[in-house]
Amino acid sequence: MHRYRAANQHGGQMHNAIDILESAIPSTDATEVYTVTHKALASAITVIARADDSAGIIGDACRRLLALHPTTAIAAAVPPGKLVDWMVKFQFDGKVDYFELDPVAYAPALGDAGIAAYRARLDELRASLSAEPAEPFHPDPDLHKRWVLEWNDKRLAVLDHDIAAIIRTHARDRRVAAWFVDTAKAFAEIGEIDLAIDWAAQGVDIGPWHQSLQAAGYWCGLLAEHRPADELDARLTVFRRWPSSSTAAQLHRSASAQWPGYADEVMDTLSQTPREAVLFTLLTLKDPRQAWDLAQRLSLDSDDVWAELIKSYDKIDPAATLPIHRRLVEQQLIEADARHYRAAARRLAKMRKLAAGTDHSAEVDEFIADLRESHRRRPRLQQEFDRAGLP
Repeated sequence: MHRYRAANQHGGQMHNAIDILESAIPSTDATEVYTVTHKALASAITVIARADDSAGIIGDACRRLLALHPTTAIAAAVPPGKLVDWMVKFQFDGKVDYFELDPVAYAPALGDAGIAAYRARLDELRASLSAEPAEPFHPDPDLHKRWVLEWNDKRLAVLDHDIAAIIRTHARDRRVAAWFVDTAKAFAEIGEIDLAIDWAAQGVDIGPWHQSLQAAGYWCGLLAEHRPADELDARLTVFRRWPSSSTAAQLHRSASAQWPGYADEVMDTLSQTPREAVLFTLLTLKDPRQAWDLAQRLSLDSDDVWAELIKSYDKIDPAATLPIHRRLVEQQLIEADARHYRAAARRLAKMRKLAAGTDHSAEVDEFIADLRESHRRRPRLQQEFDRAGLP
């Protein structure tokens, strides 16, 4: 299981087995379903502890079982004391330490008495903690235990619908935007939408910028769902703060019929960054002609955007795209490796199709001949050219 491919194959088999398990739930005794789920989860954790799960396939299977476990425990009426013992052992003495259990999901199975017992066990563990290191990054023998306790404090605050506790456990010292988003999501989970919107909006101004942008996205999403009349102004605020093809696309979608009133500002702003202007025009406005004109006028120098643009413009003016294809081929051949060789060969074959029957056909073949000669000492390149059917 240490081999990547073997791990992925096993992960696929795990997902197939979970599909079978889920499909059997309606017609199978609840106790049997829980027993199978519980054993499958234990086996899955053993597997992932030893596997190369770089692709995340086994991890996703584990998460499916973790999501299924509390629902099957509810249906099977698992004794709360037994469930509490397992939850504590899984989180604090398990084989791996990168999965969480959600006490909110287990609350119906635990009942009030079970939740009280679970809290008591957490308090016992909290009391056993060593003192936190005085200096940052110093070794902490209880680091994992602290993290699990903090996670449970957050989820229990949500379970209790305790606004003050949610703010204390999720917002922490309010130093980064991500914690404001965490707080907003917790409030949304308990139906406190006004608070969720307010905390997400606060996160927009906190930083670092990438977290603030995520906060802005969550803020706008909440408005779209719960206060649609306010979404457009928020999208405009976000675009003005972080002008890009993606924030412009969100503004365009929100503006809908009102888009003409924002078009000039958006295009003027995006034109300061040619790649963003071209991408927005091509992918959101679906106007390859205008995107081509912008690319020429703004002296676009992003090869990846040119490559995307000519996919559409090849159909409009094939001859005009040939110089771009040529430059991209030359760029691909700067680095000597098989992947770049294959990409260059495919692009050259595309150029021949575009030029077929035109005055440019001989010019393209001459370019290929020049490449073969100038790179005659790259046998793998010659092979890729041959495989692509190039002259």
